[in-house]
Amino acid sequence: MLMLSEEDLKQVKERGTDPALVEEQIQFFVDGFPFLNLSKAATVGNGIIRLTDDKMEEEVRLFELQIDEDDLSLLKFVPASGAATRMFKSLFAFLEEGKSDKSVEEFFGNLEKFAFYRDLKDVMAADGHDITTAEHSVIAEYFLTEKGLGYGNLPKGLLKFHNYPDGARTPLEEHLVEGALYANANKRVQLHFTVSPEHRDKFEKLVVEARSDYESKYGVKYFVSFSEQQAATDTVAVNMDNTPFREKDGSILFRPAGHGALLENLASLEADVIFIKNVDNVVPDHLKETTITYKKAIAGVLLDYRAAIFSYLDRLDQGTDAALLDELDAFFRNELCVMPPEEFASWNEENKADYFRKKLERPLRVCGMVKNVGEPGGGPFWAKNSDGSSSLQIVESAQVDMDDDDQQTIFKNATHFNPVDLVCAMRDRNGNTYPLRKFRDPMTGFVSNKSKDGQELKAQELPGLWNGAMADWNTLFVEVPLITFNPVKTVNDLLREQHQ
Repeated sequence: MLMLSEEDLKQVKERGTDPALVEEQIQFFVDGFPFLNLSKAATVGNGIIRLTDDKMEEEVRLFELQIDEDDLSLLKFVPASGAATRMFKSLFAFLEEGKSDKSVEEFFGNLEKFAFYRDLKDVMAADGHDITTAEHSVIAEYFLTEKGLGYGNLPKGLLKFHNYPDGARTPLEEHLVEGALYANANKRVQLHFTVSPEHRDKFEKLVVEARSDYESKYGVKYFVSFSEQQAATDTVAVNMDNTPFREKDGSILFRPAGHGALLENLASLEADVIFIKNVDNVVPDHLKETTITYKKAIAGVLLDYRAAIFSYLDRLDQGTDAALLDELDAFFRNELCVMPPEEFASWNEENKADYFRKKLERPLRVCGMVKNVGEPGGGPFWAKNSDGSSSLQIVESAQVDMDDDDQQTIFKNATHFNPVDLVCAMRDRNGNTYPLRKFRDPMTGFVSNKSKDGQELKAQELPGLWNGAMADWNTLFVEVPLITFNPVKTVNDLLREQHQ
């Protein structure tokens, strides 16, 4: 077992991190993380719900009715701390090394179509440059660096994505609009953005500037809050021999632990229904209708199942009999897609009741799933859990043993893809928020190879927010249309018709 020095312990404690957790992380580097055991891909009718038009209308009505009758509190949670640097990888290569490719040519050939064009034109003109005749290297410099717009150092949430007659909008503003259209509880719209410390003031400034216009347009009142990824959630980095990687001053290097670290931010929020969506997955107003309808529909599904779960817990409180246990068994197998351990049939009634109660007393999430069109990332699967049960999980390729032919085949048979489109209920029957960390699977982290100052190192990510961090939640998958998934991974994605 690694022994931390007194200086190491002082550094760890000052970060707010438990030294035992650092030891555990280092042990994960040594032992590695086990692969998830996939049973099969979730498909429509076998793990994925497909809503008929009538059912969708019914769920939307249920959602809207409960907002009015039950005084539901709604909140929209948007991870927005990611830098936009990767959006401009080709442009940085062009600016720094003179390397050009088709994507660079496409960028410069379509400048006028981008929502930030007018700002770029104006900032260049202020220094005497005509954007229509300037060298491409000059345009790139004014676009990416602090000499001009500084887009290369900004987060995606603050970039201008979409053009409108009255001006361009950033993703942050598009989320304000979305919030008014589906996370609106009696004209009260709550949004929470997780941001990086160095950009928080810019987010807050934009909200102050934009709030009144959108409140007036949509007749709502916004309550916008921000949080930062906590330093205590950073994970230790190690050398290739699994000893702590040290900075030049001898201190241990800690690195941000991926979106799984945001579980702590999510756990601090108070609302009956929480919508989760990535910051770059937004579209202009003329394409929003489908997104709004499906968001309300899957929220209706969430409330349907939450009511059923609470009802079963109430009935368990009143006593257990064979008929109720059989009903619960069918509910879990057919509705919540949770299969009990193999020895379940031999358990007595008391053990079965305890098992069902434990499974019912968990956070609930409904995850939208789009048809797989070859995007990289996770998908919906049935997987084995540590307690011997099987349930629905969102699984990334790094969690699967691709050297196992059977597991690789199951993974490649996925018909759907995870667009990060979640609606969550995190409160129990008494209105108390579940302790979310209790429902995380710590064995689903990731190890990746990185470098710093020319030295190789190994980094560790915590279980992903919608992967291992929610592994022990009650989970439902609902098919949603592909038009609801429009991420912006590179700047030229903004040229797609969905963003024009």
